[in-house]
Amino acid sequence: MAVVRCLPGAGGPLAPGLKEKRDKPGAAKTGTEAGATIQLLKPRDYRVLYNPAAYAKGRAGSQQRGDRDSSQALGDTFTSPGTAQAPQTFPTASSQALSPVRSALPKPKSSTLLRQTVLYKEEAEKENRELHDSKEDPRTFQKGRPEYRALTCDSTEPAQPLPAEEGDWILQSVAGSEGSPGVLRDYFLRLSRLPAERRAALGSDARFSALCHQAVMAIRLFSTPDLIQILKACVPLAMPASHPLLNACEAEFCRRAWDMGLEQLLLVADCWRCLDRSVPSYLGILFSYANLHWKDLTLPQFVQLLYIVGEGRRSPADLAQKVESTILKHLDAFTLEELGAICLGLFKSLSGISEHVMRRIADRVCLQMEDMSTYALVNVLKMLRYTRMDHLPLMRELGRVIPARIPATNIQGIMHITLTYSSLHFFDEDVLAAVATSLPSKVSYCRSKDAAKFLWSFGCLDYEPPNEEEFYSSLIKQLHAKLHEFSKFPEHLLTALLGLAFVKRFPEELIDFALREEFVQKTRGSKYELNKDLFTLGKSVEIECPTYQGSHLTPQLCQEFTEMVSSFAEREIYVRPEIVEATSLLESMLGGPEYVKNHMILPHTRSSDLEVRLATDGHPIPFNFKDPVAAKKLRDMGVNLTDDLMFQLIQGRAHSQSPTALGNEARIPSQERGDTTGAPCWGGALSTGATSQAESKPGLWQPGEVRLALQVSNRNHFCYGSRRLLGLHCLKRRQLRLLGYAVVELPFWEWFPLLKRTRSEKLSYLHYKVFCPALLTRAA
Repeated sequence: MAVVRCLPGAGGPLAPGLKEKRDKPGAAKTGTEAGATIQLLKPRDYRVLYNPAAYAKGRAGSQQRGDRDSSQALGDTFTSPGTAQAPQTFPTASSQALSPVRSALPKPKSSTLLRQTVLYKEEAEKENRELHDSKEDPRTFQKGRPEYRALTCDSTEPAQPLPAEEGDWILQSVAGSEGSPGVLRDYFLRLSRLPAERRAALGSDARFSALCHQAVMAIRLFSTPDLIQILKACVPLAMPASHPLLNACEAEFCRRAWDMGLEQLLLVADCWRCLDRSVPSYLGILFSYANLHWKDLTLPQFVQLLYIVGEGRRSPADLAQKVESTILKHLDAFTLEELGAICLGLFKSLSGISEHVMRRIADRVCLQMEDMSTYALVNVLKMLRYTRMDHLPLMRELGRVIPARIPATNIQGIMHITLTYSSLHFFDEDVLAAVATSLPSKVSYCRSKDAAKFLWSFGCLDYEPPNEEEFYSSLIKQLHAKLHEFSKFPEHLLTALLGLAFVKRFPEELIDFALREEFVQKTRGSKYELNKDLFTLGKSVEIECPTYQGSHLTPQLCQEFTEMVSSFAEREIYVRPEIVEATSLLESMLGGPEYVKNHMILPHTRSSDLEVRLATDGHPIPFNFKDPVAAKKLRDMGVNLTDDLMFQLIQGRAHSQSPTALGNEARIPSQERGDTTGAPCWGGALSTGATSQAESKPGLWQPGEVRLALQVSNRNHFCYGSRRLLGLHCLKRRQLRLLGYAVVELPFWEWFPLLKRTRSEKLSYLHYKVFCPALLTRAA
């Protein structure tokens, strides 16, 4: 694994690799104490069905609510995020696995055994916290009110298991006769109470298949309550989602739905969720029924309905307004767990919600955050992120409450917390430092998505934590371990590599993989728009890693991406009032449109620049002859724009070299013409010989010529309420300097207020910015 780090202005690698990840805190150390070791191997299809400890509150004395993460979507095919890349080793007091030689050694002292037991329990608790069940975790809210018992299917073990012998007797009875609907219902209910291992064997038992066949044939004869009881029994029996009995049940419930009550409809929908069966037709009927009987919904029925909406990934448009009004109606009566469930349902179904309603929810959460489970809180943050709404009181309270909970929160919960900060551009060093400290010991539980989002979030906020080498090396190592997942989810690799590029880290092997033709084709076929990310990564590597020898984007692809980005800029960026005003005033101040160019010097950074060129004596240099207005002026003067004329224009302004000397200078490699490092005045590292890829005439850059890239910034370029640049804009300014440009900021907190002032005030401000004496002195 090669990781190239490029310093601003250096253009070369700083170090070929990163430090190895340190030992995990609290991890057991084998070989130093007497005792056996047990290696717990985790196959790829390992899943845990229930986990009451994940997303622990981390607050002493508070009631634990089984708060867990819910980020895994319905239908995810990945293994549990607890799947490790290597066996974990735990000390134990047992000596049965020891060889005869080791068995002959003196027995460990009781204090050693106690210490080993404590370490084992700590590791086991850590393992439990990291595991996640996408079916059970979102259902925590149902334990808060007794009314949910009539609306939900309890999938826990039966209180009074049925003896295995009685199960055999039932199956024997099926073979000889056809029972009545009541008898068949009782058979299913009793078989669902068998011990778990016996229930698992029913799927291959011909007698049980015969029972299911009888139920299918008698499906119309069952009363609705009996049919619901059979469907509920199918949950502990773990019937496959495509089983013929479930097909028959779904068709029958769709036929009877309009004759059922809302409580029954919600209970059946909950059974389908427990059975992991997609039932779009049934859900469509349920939502239509609920729409007609909306006024009859009780508070628990409303919350359960939103849970079903989320788990079914369906957002009925005609319910949106009613959902919002009902949330406001019951806002103070919801439990905190129910608020979390509501937000999760809206988030999973991609349901829009007005800023007013989201702000009211955030107001309530802000006041009671300490009493809220981390699981429910994370679900609120998901919806806050989805609506892209700033709520400063909530974010401040979150920054006070959440750092202490990070160590006890599972990796997916931490990822969603971190992603909330980056999505809302909110920088909180205490939270990010807590995440960075906890992550290396948890990194083996990261899915490819989790690792990518962590890297993106830290890069987006341009934050390198105190343990940066351990933090980044552990995540890069995890990216290598998850490389096989990126063929299916190419967006995660690009997300991760861009996050790394923002903070000047370029792992060469992963970049080479991402820029290969095969992977590029996968990104082109993705449901996400990945062209811009691919373009930014590819061009950033070209500029910042000159020693990189791996794959590159083809020139044809770069041209296609450039045209795509430029087309967007012409429609959305160049026409912004603050940019148009700055361009017009600069043209007036400098002498015409040929002295200013409003374009993207680096198209892959997706934002515009106002380029201005100055000679060492401070005179502006004309260069923008492709501008239609400037070209028209020259035509009106009867002047043909030739290369000789351009040389004369440049020479007349700069009068520092003859055309012959200028041509010779253009052929000298940039490394021989001087270094690319510079002083920090206006961000200005100036390279007299550097050439931009955006240049149409690479040889026209004169020694001592100052090229300014004026940045008309806006609030979206900075972290919320601060002057801290976001990662993409840090990357852009760094690369402009590497190419020899002096970066001049027109920050929004200075320029936007001036837009309302007089023309002379604006011109005075721009004159001060452009004709910076320090720039000219350094160029001279």
